[in-house]
Order: sequence, then C-alpha cells, then structure tokens
Amino acid sequence: MNSYETFAGVDAFQKFSREVALCRRYLRSPGSERFLRAVAATCEERLRPVAAGETFWRAQIGHGWVHDTEAGRRMRGPHPETRMKPLPDRASEGRINPKGIPCLYFATTREVAMSEVRPWIGSFVSVGRFQTTRGLIVADCSLLHDYVARVAEHPSPAEIEKIVWANIDRAFSRPVTRSDDTAEYAATQVLAELFRAEGYDGVMYGSALSANGKNVALFDLGCAEQVDSAVFTVRRASFEFDEVAP
Repeated sequence: MNSYETFAGVDAFQKFSREVALCRRYLRSPGSERFLRAVAATCEERLRPVAAGETFWRAQIGHGWVHDTEAGRRMRGPHPETRMKPLPDRASEGRINPKGIPCLYFATTREVAMSEVRPWIGSFVSVGRFQTTRGLIVADCSLLHDYVARVAEHPSPAEIEKIVWANIDRAFSRPVTRSDDTAEYAATQVLAELFRAEGYDGVMYGSALSANGKNVALFDLGCAEQVDSAVFTVRRASFEFDEVAP
C-alpha cells in the first residue's frame, strides 16, 4: 500500500468533513483526494454481502386508510406501497443522498426502523417489510461502531485506520434533525458517492438510537420490494442520562 492509500492522521475525517462542508465540495484539495483514496483502499476489508431475499425494514411517520366493508367505515392502516418508497425523480436532502437523488433507507430490525423516524408518544408509524431482489454488496461502516480509541502519541497506521473508520461510522449514524444545516451531510454524501462509484450497492452503518440493529441505505430503488406492512402507535419512550463532567 503506497502513501496515497493510507490516512494522513487520526483527524483525517474531520479535516475532510470541514473542507467539503465549509470550503469546497466539488474541486477538492489534494489532502481530501488522498483521504478518499484511502477510504477506497481500506473499504475492501469492510464489504458485506447481502443475499437476495434478505429482510430489511422501512418506517414512515403517519398512516393511511383502509375501507372496512363489513363495518362500512374507514379504518387506520399503513401507508400504501407508493408512499413507502421514494419517488425516482425527487428526494429531500439526507445523510446519504443529496437533494433530488433518492435512495432506500432501511434498518435491519423493525424497532430500529421505527426509532430512526423518532416518533412521539401517541403518534402512528407505518412500517414496511422489504426483501432484496438480488444479491448486493454494501460498505459496512459499522464494524467499529463501539470502538473507543486511546490515541497513543505516535499511533500506528493500523490504529489510525480504526479511529478514522470509527469516526466515519459516527458521522453516518448521527441522527438527522429538521434543524440540521444540510452542509453537515456533505461528507457522508461524498463518501456514499465514492462507494457507489466503486461499484457497491449501498452503505451499512450503526444506529445512534438503538444498540440492537443497524441502518442500511441502498442506492438502487429497485433492489428491494415491499412484502407487507403494518401500522403501529407509540405507547411509551424511555431515555437514560449521564451527566457530563466539566
């Protein structure tokens, strides 16, 4: 591996993220180009196959309506299938996708899918169960999701690589909020485009809202189809807090 395929330091991702968010995004510096080459080179160790027929979950706030012919009235039901997948020609800004270029955001468990849309108590959530239609390869950024670095004065290239990939996973995992400045998405969007250019089908990353599953974003809207769906209501939520020492 030559010098252009290793990360420059433990803060390589932070420097890249600041540049594409605040300075320049499309014509990047040599340092940022080196960072992307290092990501591409070290990503091969983090590829995960996804078999055809593998199950993922997708959630949306709200519900649709179904007609109960016996009762003669409308009843709450899940959103229709057309609502549970993004339209191919439009998309709002996301952690993975820029505006106008949609992708499929999934979770590996139903509970993670519902947690990621952050419903409130008493709200309704439509959840679709999807299955992949073909075999896929995704870049799994979550392998170091719980990694806690203890940075030495002169860390080895292997330690630097672990720290950088842990930072990449945290950036993907960070929950999206309506108050976010969309420039915060620039770094993860560029990385997602890199994975796509390398021929991979999507990105897997940890969830900041649940320890029991992961998130998956797939680039091809046709690579998974909905199998069934249901609507849920939120009964309770629980949080635990630790005071941060000054």
